[in-house]
Amino acid sequence: MEWIRNPFSPGAGSPPPELAGREAILKQARVLFGRVRARRAEKSLLLTGLRGVGKTVLLNEMERMAGRDGYRTVLLEAQETRPVSALLVPRLRRLLFELDRMAGAGDRARRALAVLKGFVGAIKVSVGDVEFGLDIDPERGAADSGDLEADLPELLAAVAEAAEERGTAVALLIDEIQYCGQTELSALIMAMHRMQQRQLPLVLVAAGLPILPGLAGESKSYAERLFAFPDVGPLEPADAAQAVRQPIEGAGEAIDADALAEIVALTRGYPYFLQEWGYQVWNLAAASPITLATVREATELVTRRLDQNFFRVRFDRLTPREKRYLRAMAQQGSGPYRTGDVADRLGVKITSLGPVRASLIRKGMVYSPSHGEMSFTVPLFDAFMLRALPRLEA
Repeated sequence: MEWIRNPFSPGAGSPPPELAGREAILKQARVLFGRVRARRAEKSLLLTGLRGVGKTVLLNEMERMAGRDGYRTVLLEAQETRPVSALLVPRLRRLLFELDRMAGAGDRARRALAVLKGFVGAIKVSVGDVEFGLDIDPERGAADSGDLEADLPELLAAVAEAAEERGTAVALLIDEIQYCGQTELSALIMAMHRMQQRQLPLVLVAAGLPILPGLAGESKSYAERLFAFPDVGPLEPADAAQAVRQPIEGAGEAIDADALAEIVALTRGYPYFLQEWGYQVWNLAAASPITLATVREATELVTRRLDQNFFRVRFDRLTPREKRYLRAMAQQGSGPYRTGDVADRLGVKITSLGPVRASLIRKGMVYSPSHGEMSFTVPLFDAFMLRALPRLEA
Protein backbone atom coordinates (compact mmCIF):
# COMPACT_ATOMS: atom_id res chain seq x y z
CA MET A 1 0.00 0.00 0.00
CA GLU A 2 1.11 3.59 -0.56
CA TRP A 3 3.74 4.56 2.03
CA ILE A 4 2.90 8.26 2.03
CA ARG A 5 -0.64 7.44 3.22
CA ASN A 6 0.64 5.33 6.11
CA PRO A 7 -1.34 6.60 9.14
CA PHE A 8 0.99 5.23 11.84
CA SER A 9 3.62 7.37 13.54
CA PRO A 10 6.21 5.54 15.64
CA GLY A 11 8.42 8.00 17.48
CA ALA A 12 9.15 9.60 20.83
CA GLY A 13 5.99 11.49 21.75
CA SER A 14 4.56 11.37 18.22
CA PRO A 15 0.76 11.66 18.44
CA PRO A 16 -0.91 8.42 17.37
CA PRO A 17 -3.68 8.54 14.78
CA GLU A 18 -6.06 7.03 17.36
CA LEU A 19 -5.62 7.86 21.07
CA ALA A 20 -7.46 4.80 22.33
CA GLY A 21 -8.02 3.65 25.89
CA ARG A 22 -6.98 6.86 27.67
CA GLU A 23 -10.39 8.48 28.18
CA ALA A 24 -10.35 8.12 31.98
CA ILE A 25 -6.97 9.85 32.35
CA LEU A 26 -7.94 12.66 29.98
CA LYS A 27 -11.15 13.14 31.95
CA GLN A 28 -9.09 13.64 35.12
CA ALA A 29 -7.17 16.38 33.34
CA ARG A 30 -10.37 18.07 32.13
CA VAL A 31 -11.76 18.06 35.66
CA LEU A 32 -8.49 19.45 37.05
CA PHE A 33 -8.35 22.33 34.56
CA GLY A 34 -12.03 23.16 34.99
CA ARG A 35 -12.07 23.10 38.78
CA VAL A 36 -8.94 25.20 39.21
CA ARG A 37 -10.28 27.82 36.78
CA ALA A 38 -13.44 27.85 38.92
CA ARG A 39 -11.29 28.37 42.07
CA ARG A 40 -12.05 24.91 43.44
CA ALA A 41 -9.30 22.74 44.89
CA GLU A 42 -8.27 19.70 42.86
CA LYS A 43 -5.26 17.37 42.91
CA SER A 44 -2.64 17.96 40.25
CA LEU A 45 -1.60 14.97 38.14
CA LEU A 46 1.62 12.93 38.12
CA LEU A 47 1.35 10.30 35.37
CA THR A 48 3.40 7.16 35.90
CA GLY A 49 4.24 4.32 33.55
CA LEU A 50 6.91 2.37 31.69
CA ARG A 51 8.72 3.58 28.59
CA GLY A 52 6.64 3.50 25.43
CA VAL A 53 3.18 3.64 27.03
CA GLY A 54 2.38 7.12 25.70
CA LYS A 55 3.00 9.38 28.71
CA THR A 56 4.53 12.11 26.55
CA VAL A 57 1.65 11.86 24.08
CA LEU A 58 -0.81 12.34 26.94
CA LEU A 59 1.17 15.26 28.33
CA ASN A 60 1.11 16.98 24.93
CA GLU A 61 -2.62 16.35 24.61
CA MET A 62 -3.17 17.81 28.08
CA GLU A 63 -1.23 20.91 27.07
CA ARG A 64 -3.63 21.35 24.14
CA MET A 65 -6.60 20.80 26.46
CA ALA A 66 -5.29 23.41 28.88
CA GLY A 67 -4.82 25.89 26.04
CA ARG A 68 -8.40 25.36 24.91
CA ASP A 69 -9.53 25.99 28.50
CA GLY A 70 -7.83 29.37 28.54
CA TYR A 71 -4.62 28.37 30.34
CA ARG A 72 -1.15 29.67 29.64
CA THR A 73 1.12 26.64 29.44
CA VAL A 74 4.76 25.96 30.28
CA LEU A 75 6.01 22.63 28.90
CA LEU A 76 9.49 21.25 29.54
CA GLU A 77 11.39 17.99 29.83
CA ALA A 78 13.49 17.39 32.94
CA GLN A 79 17.08 16.37 32.26
CA GLU A 80 19.63 14.32 34.12
CA THR A 81 22.34 16.92 33.57
CA ARG A 82 20.53 20.23 34.14
CA PRO A 83 18.36 21.50 37.01
CA VAL A 84 14.69 22.09 36.34
CA SER A 85 15.01 25.58 37.80
CA ALA A 86 17.38 26.50 34.96
CA LEU A 87 14.89 25.16 32.42
CA LEU A 88 11.99 27.02 34.01
CA VAL A 89 13.48 30.51 34.05
CA PRO A 90 13.38 31.40 30.32
CA ARG A 91 9.92 29.89 29.94
CA LEU A 92 8.52 31.80 32.92
CA ARG A 93 10.13 34.99 31.64
CA ARG A 94 8.36 34.60 28.30
CA LEU A 95 5.07 33.81 30.01
CA LEU A 96 5.29 36.85 32.28
CA PHE A 97 6.07 39.21 29.40
CA GLU A 98 2.99 37.83 27.62
CA LEU A 99 0.86 38.49 30.72
CA ASP A 100 2.33 41.96 31.07
CA ARG A 101 1.25 42.79 27.49
CA MET A 102 -2.33 41.64 28.08
CA ALA A 103 -4.98 44.28 28.59
CA GLY A 104 -6.05 44.92 32.16
CA ALA A 105 -5.22 46.89 35.25
CA GLY A 106 -2.60 45.91 37.80
CA ASP A 107 1.14 45.34 37.86
CA ARG A 108 1.45 41.80 39.22
CA ALA A 109 3.13 40.57 36.03
CA ARG A 110 5.89 43.17 36.38
CA ARG A 111 6.22 42.30 40.06
CA ALA A 112 6.56 38.60 39.12
CA LEU A 113 9.30 39.56 36.63
CA ALA A 114 11.11 41.36 39.45
CA VAL A 115 10.74 38.27 41.65
CA LEU A 116 12.03 36.10 38.80
CA LYS A 117 15.05 38.38 38.40
CA GLY A 118 15.84 38.00 42.09
CA PHE A 119 15.38 34.24 41.82
CA VAL A 120 17.88 34.07 38.95
CA GLY A 121 20.42 36.05 40.94
CA ALA A 122 20.11 33.68 43.90
CA ILE A 123 20.21 30.23 42.27
CA LYS A 124 23.68 28.85 41.69
CA VAL A 125 23.09 27.46 38.19
CA SER A 126 23.54 28.81 34.68
CA VAL A 127 20.29 29.84 32.99
CA GLY A 128 21.85 31.28 29.86
CA ASP A 129 21.34 34.82 28.62
CA VAL A 130 18.15 36.07 30.26
CA GLU A 131 17.41 39.75 29.60
CA PHE A 132 14.73 41.33 31.80
CA GLY A 133 15.01 44.94 30.69
CA LEU A 134 16.88 47.75 32.35
CA ASP A 135 13.75 49.12 34.01
CA ILE A 136 13.07 45.97 36.04
CA ASP A 137 14.97 45.66 39.32
CA PRO A 138 14.87 42.50 41.41
CA GLU A 139 12.41 42.54 44.29
CA ARG A 140 14.53 42.25 47.38
CA GLY A 141 13.53 39.61 49.87
CA ALA A 142 11.30 37.68 47.45
CA ALA A 143 12.46 34.26 46.17
CA ASP A 144 16.09 35.31 46.47
CA SER A 145 17.32 33.44 49.54
CA GLY A 146 19.14 30.77 47.55
CA ASP A 147 17.06 28.07 49.27
CA LEU A 148 15.14 26.41 46.42
CA GLU A 149 12.47 24.94 48.70
CA ALA A 150 11.65 28.45 49.90
CA ASP A 151 12.24 30.37 46.67
CA LEU A 152 10.49 28.25 44.04
CA PRO A 153 7.10 28.23 45.83
CA GLU A 154 7.36 32.01 46.24
CA LEU A 155 8.25 32.48 42.56
CA LEU A 156 5.41 30.28 41.29
CA ALA A 157 2.98 32.03 43.62
CA ALA A 158 3.97 35.36 42.07
CA VAL A 159 3.44 33.88 38.60
CA ALA A 160 0.01 32.52 39.61
CA GLU A 161 -1.01 35.88 41.07
CA ALA A 162 -0.06 37.58 37.79
CA ALA A 163 -2.15 35.08 35.83
CA GLU A 164 -5.07 35.54 38.22
CA GLU A 165 -4.96 39.30 37.77
CA ARG A 166 -5.20 38.83 33.98
CA GLY A 167 -8.11 36.40 34.29
CA THR A 168 -6.19 33.34 33.19
CA ALA A 169 -4.43 30.32 34.73
CA VAL A 170 -1.11 28.51 34.30
CA ALA A 171 -0.45 24.84 33.58
CA LEU A 172 3.10 23.70 34.28
CA LEU A 173 3.78 20.45 32.42
CA ILE A 174 7.00 18.49 33.07
CA ASP A 175 8.03 15.31 31.27
CA GLU A 176 10.58 12.83 32.71
CA ILE A 177 10.08 14.39 36.13
CA GLN A 178 11.89 11.49 37.82
CA TYR A 179 15.12 13.21 36.75
CA CYS A 180 14.44 16.08 39.16
CA GLY A 181 16.76 16.10 42.13
CA GLN A 182 15.21 15.46 45.52
CA THR A 183 15.44 19.15 46.48
CA GLU A 184 13.81 20.22 43.20
CA LEU A 185 10.99 17.71 43.53
CA SER A 186 10.44 18.77 47.12
CA ALA A 187 10.33 22.43 46.05
CA LEU A 188 7.74 21.67 43.35
CA ILE A 189 5.59 19.75 45.84
CA MET A 190 5.80 22.60 48.33
CA ALA A 191 4.85 25.05 45.58
CA MET A 192 1.74 23.06 44.72
CA HIS A 193 0.88 22.90 48.42
CA ARG A 194 0.93 26.69 48.44
CA MET A 195 -1.26 26.84 45.31
CA GLN A 196 -3.91 24.69 47.01
CA GLN A 197 -3.75 26.61 50.29
CA ARG A 198 -4.24 29.95 48.53
CA GLN A 199 -6.43 28.61 45.69
CA LEU A 200 -4.12 30.13 43.10
CA PRO A 201 -4.68 29.24 39.42
CA LEU A 202 -1.54 27.18 38.74
CA VAL A 203 -1.53 23.40 38.23
CA LEU A 204 1.23 20.85 37.75
CA VAL A 205 0.85 17.98 35.31
CA ALA A 206 3.92 15.76 35.04
CA ALA A 207 4.93 12.35 33.77
CA GLY A 208 7.58 9.92 34.92
CA LEU A 209 8.58 6.32 35.51
CA PRO A 210 6.85 4.10 38.10
CA ILE A 211 9.36 5.18 40.76
CA LEU A 212 7.66 8.60 40.82
CA PRO A 213 5.10 7.99 43.61
CA GLY A 214 7.87 6.72 45.86
CA LEU A 215 10.11 9.69 45.08
CA ALA A 216 7.26 12.12 45.79
CA GLY A 217 6.38 10.40 49.05
CA GLU A 218 10.00 10.43 50.20
CA SER A 219 10.29 14.14 49.40
CA LYS A 220 7.12 15.17 51.23
CA SER A 221 4.82 12.87 53.20
CA TYR A 222 1.76 14.91 52.19
CA ALA A 223 2.39 14.46 48.43
CA GLU A 224 -0.34 11.81 48.15
CA ARG A 225 -2.87 14.41 49.31
CA LEU A 226 -1.75 16.93 46.69
CA PHE A 227 -1.46 14.68 43.63
CA ALA A 228 -3.28 11.94 41.81
CA PHE A 229 -1.00 9.30 40.25
CA PRO A 230 -2.77 7.87 37.17
CA ASP A 231 -1.08 4.68 36.01
CA VAL A 232 -0.47 4.73 32.25
CA GLY A 233 -0.17 1.05 31.38
CA PRO A 234 -0.52 -1.11 28.28
CA LEU A 235 -3.84 -0.90 26.49
CA GLU A 236 -6.54 -3.48 27.04
CA PRO A 237 -6.83 -5.89 24.07
CA ALA A 238 -9.96 -4.19 22.70
CA ASP A 239 -8.35 -0.75 22.92
CA ALA A 240 -5.10 -2.02 21.40
CA ALA A 241 -7.05 -3.51 18.50
CA GLN A 242 -8.90 -0.21 18.02
CA ALA A 243 -5.59 1.70 18.00
CA VAL A 244 -4.51 -0.36 14.97
CA ARG A 245 -7.78 -1.02 13.16
CA GLN A 246 -9.24 2.50 13.32
CA PRO A 247 -6.35 4.25 11.50
CA ILE A 248 -6.28 1.57 8.80
CA GLU A 249 -10.02 1.76 8.20
CA GLY A 250 -9.89 5.55 8.40
CA ALA A 251 -7.47 5.46 5.48
CA GLY A 252 -9.92 3.34 3.49
CA GLU A 253 -8.11 0.00 3.96
CA ALA A 254 -8.68 -3.14 6.04
CA ILE A 255 -6.89 -5.73 8.16
CA ASP A 256 -7.83 -9.36 8.73
CA ALA A 257 -8.97 -10.33 12.23
CA ASP A 258 -6.19 -12.89 12.75
CA ALA A 259 -3.57 -10.36 11.62
CA LEU A 260 -4.93 -7.81 14.09
CA ALA A 261 -4.93 -10.35 16.92
CA GLU A 262 -1.29 -11.22 16.14
CA ILE A 263 -0.23 -7.56 16.43
CA VAL A 264 -2.05 -7.16 19.75
CA ALA A 265 -0.37 -10.30 21.11
CA LEU A 266 3.13 -9.39 19.90
CA THR A 267 2.99 -5.85 21.28
CA ARG A 268 1.30 -6.80 24.58
CA GLY A 269 -0.78 -3.66 24.10
CA TYR A 270 2.09 -1.17 24.46
CA PRO A 271 1.28 1.90 22.35
CA TYR A 272 4.77 2.52 20.95
CA PHE A 273 5.04 -1.05 19.70
CA LEU A 274 1.54 -0.88 18.23
CA GLN A 275 2.73 2.07 16.14
CA GLU A 276 5.88 0.25 15.04
CA TRP A 277 4.04 -2.89 13.95
CA GLY A 278 1.26 -0.89 12.33
CA TYR A 279 3.75 1.23 10.40
CA GLN A 280 5.70 -1.73 9.04
CA VAL A 281 2.77 -3.97 8.16
CA TRP A 282 1.20 -1.10 6.19
CA ASN A 283 4.42 -0.59 4.21
CA LEU A 284 4.87 -4.32 3.57
CA ALA A 285 1.26 -5.03 2.55
CA ALA A 286 0.92 -5.37 -1.21
CA ALA A 287 -2.83 -4.73 -1.03
CA SER A 288 -5.74 -4.48 1.38
CA PRO A 289 -6.65 -6.31 3.56
CA ILE A 290 -3.46 -6.73 5.59
CA THR A 291 -2.96 -10.44 6.24
CA LEU A 292 -1.42 -12.58 8.98
CA ALA A 293 1.41 -13.50 6.60
CA THR A 294 2.27 -9.81 6.24
CA VAL A 295 2.32 -9.34 10.01
CA ARG A 296 4.69 -12.29 10.42
CA GLU A 297 6.92 -10.93 7.69
CA ALA A 298 6.96 -7.52 9.37
CA THR A 299 7.80 -8.95 12.80
CA GLU A 300 11.40 -9.76 11.86
CA LEU A 301 11.87 -6.26 10.50
CA VAL A 302 10.27 -4.58 13.53
CA THR A 303 12.38 -6.65 15.95
CA ARG A 304 15.54 -5.67 14.11
CA ARG A 305 14.55 -1.97 14.11
CA LEU A 306 13.75 -2.04 17.82
CA ASP A 307 17.04 -3.80 18.61
CA GLN A 308 19.03 -1.26 16.61
CA ASN A 309 17.25 1.84 17.92
CA PHE A 310 14.69 1.71 20.74
CA PHE A 311 16.55 -0.89 22.83
CA ARG A 312 20.14 -0.27 21.70
CA VAL A 313 20.32 3.39 22.76
CA ARG A 314 19.53 2.28 26.33
CA PHE A 315 21.77 -0.79 26.22
CA ASP A 316 24.79 1.25 25.08
CA ARG A 317 24.57 3.47 28.20
CA LEU A 318 25.17 0.49 30.48
CA THR A 319 28.40 -0.67 32.09
CA PRO A 320 29.42 -4.35 31.76
CA ARG A 321 28.26 -5.01 35.34
CA GLU A 322 24.90 -3.40 34.65
CA LYS A 323 24.46 -5.47 31.49
CA ARG A 324 25.16 -8.66 33.41
CA TYR A 325 22.66 -7.67 36.10
CA LEU A 326 19.92 -7.07 33.51
CA ARG A 327 20.85 -10.27 31.68
CA ALA A 328 20.46 -12.21 34.92
CA MET A 329 17.01 -10.65 35.37
CA ALA A 330 15.99 -11.59 31.82
CA GLN A 331 17.20 -15.16 32.36
CA GLN A 332 14.26 -15.67 34.74
CA GLY A 333 11.54 -14.82 32.22
CA SER A 334 9.05 -11.99 32.63
CA GLY A 335 9.24 -10.03 35.88
CA PRO A 336 9.10 -8.91 38.53
CA TYR A 337 12.42 -10.38 39.68
CA ARG A 338 13.59 -11.00 43.22
CA THR A 339 16.95 -9.42 44.00
CA GLY A 340 18.08 -12.59 45.74
CA ASP A 341 17.39 -14.66 42.62
CA VAL A 342 19.46 -12.24 40.53
CA ALA A 343 22.35 -12.61 42.97
CA ASP A 344 22.07 -16.40 42.76
CA ARG A 345 22.16 -16.26 38.96
CA LEU A 346 25.32 -14.16 39.09
CA GLY A 347 26.90 -16.26 41.83
CA VAL A 348 27.51 -13.30 44.15
CA LYS A 349 26.32 -12.07 47.52
CA ILE A 350 23.17 -9.98 47.42
CA THR A 351 24.89 -7.17 49.34
CA SER A 352 27.42 -6.71 46.53
CA LEU A 353 24.66 -5.78 44.05
CA GLY A 354 23.48 -2.65 45.86
CA PRO A 355 25.59 -0.14 43.88
CA VAL A 356 24.79 -1.56 40.44
CA ARG A 357 21.10 -1.80 41.31
CA ALA A 358 21.08 1.83 42.46
CA SER A 359 22.86 2.90 39.28
CA LEU A 360 20.28 1.12 37.10
CA ILE A 361 17.47 2.85 38.99
CA ARG A 362 19.13 6.24 38.48
CA LYS A 363 19.48 5.54 34.77
CA GLY A 364 15.78 4.70 34.58
CA MET A 365 16.34 1.10 33.47
CA VAL A 366 14.68 -0.67 36.40
CA TYR A 367 12.36 0.14 39.28
CA SER A 368 11.17 -1.62 42.40
CA PRO A 369 7.44 -2.46 42.29
CA SER A 370 7.69 -3.83 45.84
CA HIS A 371 10.33 -4.51 48.49
CA GLY A 372 13.02 -6.90 47.29
CA GLU A 373 11.78 -6.99 43.68
CA MET A 374 12.88 -5.37 40.44
CA SER A 375 11.25 -4.87 37.04
CA PHE A 376 12.33 -3.39 33.72
CA THR A 377 11.09 0.10 32.91
CA VAL A 378 11.25 -0.72 29.19
CA PRO A 379 8.65 -3.22 27.93
CA LEU A 380 10.03 -6.30 26.12
CA PHE A 381 13.56 -5.46 27.27
CA ASP A 382 13.89 -8.92 28.81
CA ALA A 383 13.62 -10.53 25.37
CA PHE A 384 16.09 -8.00 23.94
CA MET A 385 18.68 -8.83 26.64
CA LEU A 386 18.49 -12.49 25.68
CA ARG A 387 19.13 -11.56 22.05
CA ALA A 388 21.88 -9.04 22.86
CA LEU A 389 23.74 -11.35 25.26
CA PRO A 390 22.92 -14.96 24.29
CA ARG A 391 25.07 -16.25 27.18
CA LEU A 392 25.28 -15.05 30.77
CA GLU A 393 28.99 -14.91 31.50
CA ALA A 394 30.07 -16.04 34.94
